[in-house]
Amino acid sequence: MNLRTKIVALAVAPLLTALLLVAFAVRHQERDLAERERALTERTYMAQRRSELRAYVDMAVSVVRPLYDTGQDDEAVRAEALRRLQALDYGDDGYFFVYDLDGRSLMHSRQPELVGRQLWDLRDSQGRPTIQQLIAQARQGGGFVEYEWRKPSNQQMAPKLGYVTSLPRWNWMLGTGLYLDDIDAAMKGLDQQMNHNLTTTMLWIAGIAALGIGVVSATGLLLNLSEHRVAESRLRKLARQVVQSQEDERAHLARELHDGTSQTLVSAKLLIESAVDALERGREPVPSALPKALQRLNESLAEVRGISHRLRPALLDTLGLPAALERLAAEFGEEGAVRATVSILGVPSELSPDVKTALFRVAQEALTNVHKHSQAAKVDIALAFDHGRVRLDIRDDGRGFDEEAVQDDPKSGIGLRNMRERVAAIGGRMDVASGPGGTAIVADVPALGGEAA
Repeated sequence: MNLRTKIVALAVAPLLTALLLVAFAVRHQERDLAERERALTERTYMAQRRSELRAYVDMAVSVVRPLYDTGQDDEAVRAEALRRLQALDYGDDGYFFVYDLDGRSLMHSRQPELVGRQLWDLRDSQGRPTIQQLIAQARQGGGFVEYEWRKPSNQQMAPKLGYVTSLPRWNWMLGTGLYLDDIDAAMKGLDQQMNHNLTTTMLWIAGIAALGIGVVSATGLLLNLSEHRVAESRLRKLARQVVQSQEDERAHLARELHDGTSQTLVSAKLLIESAVDALERGREPVPSALPKALQRLNESLAEVRGISHRLRPALLDTLGLPAALERLAAEFGEEGAVRATVSILGVPSELSPDVKTALFRVAQEALTNVHKHSQAAKVDIALAFDHGRVRLDIRDDGRGFDEEAVQDDPKSGIGLRNMRERVAAIGGRMDVASGPGGTAIVADVPALGGEAA
């Protein structure tokens, strides 16, 4: 073995060792992160389902509560209550059921053949006494039960999470449930995506290894040992960047997880309003805690809607980017002393979802920077449509900043870099000009988006 071959071998061996260690570390970190994300996603799904079920059952109870509170227990009153419950429906597989506490089915809107049958001894495929568990939970004041039941949409047995409560004077158990097979499917899809990402990462590392070996082998005849050390250092730096890119991707996915609770709050708000209205119609004094609870619920609902709007405003998808920008400017003006105006130039044309989202996020980030840093008195937003392109122009009269210094500092300028990346990703260009007289941000993109050059 000649000296050149030895130099190449000495260069390749550490490179392969380093990349194998990097591959092992990435694989371990990816698996660990995937398991944590899976558990977090499953907990999020289940928490959302539990909240939905509570809201549905509370709504059903509120429907029959006026009849129940009359104190009448005759068959006509009970029949009317069952009729009202049977009329309630949600989704393809959402329904309510009523059993007496002895296990006899009184109402089942999707399986009427069960009505009147004694189902106390019914068990699912795992041997669990379904009706007995539900009734036991209802007797304890209500709660959740997992069991199997036939899904109306496909007539297949599927796992289900039920929530039940009791109406003791009528000897009733009232409940509903949500099927969990979609969560199982989502978890399988998430596992497949994680495996795909892991395979892609390993292929990238393998490709990098192959490329490194090829480069070292091809240049080993010309490079001396010191040049090889420089190349090896660069490859190790690239490997660290691969690991960091995976962490960044996982962090991005974690930030995108969103569990909305607005529907639950709306349902609770309607129930409280219904209770207040029922008490007032009955000329009974309204408990002082009830209006306070309604007020706090309204405040919570407004806060949740505000957060949801900032994450993804509904106007952006329904009425388009101009309306969303006008709403954003109005909210910005209401929050502080800076006045924001929006002007639309040209004839608005159809924008792709990517373009609408990117330009809205640019405007959102720009207004955030104005609020935090500019000390401006006003900000003007102009959206111009012209021959298949759209231009977003945001200008303020603040104190400005040193753009070059901000870009060179890794701890600052993150917002500007994110804005540039968003615009570049859809084939556009963003220019920033700032000085003592204010700051101007101009983003010019194709109306239907495109790939960055």
